[in-house]
Amino acid sequence: MKQSPKTNRIENQKMTAERVNGLAAMMGFWAAVGAYLTTGQIIPGVV
Repeated sequence: MKQSPKTNRIENQKMTAERVNGLAAMMGFWAAVGAYLTTGQIIPGVV
């Protein structure tokens, strides 16, 4: 009986989820940078 080697295959749904997560993280980072540059505070309105 011949066994085939198990391949590590990444599912498309997981790839899409990770890509969306990364894009959201980048947007959050740049939003924080923009808020700091324009107001001098990380979260505007919070002392």
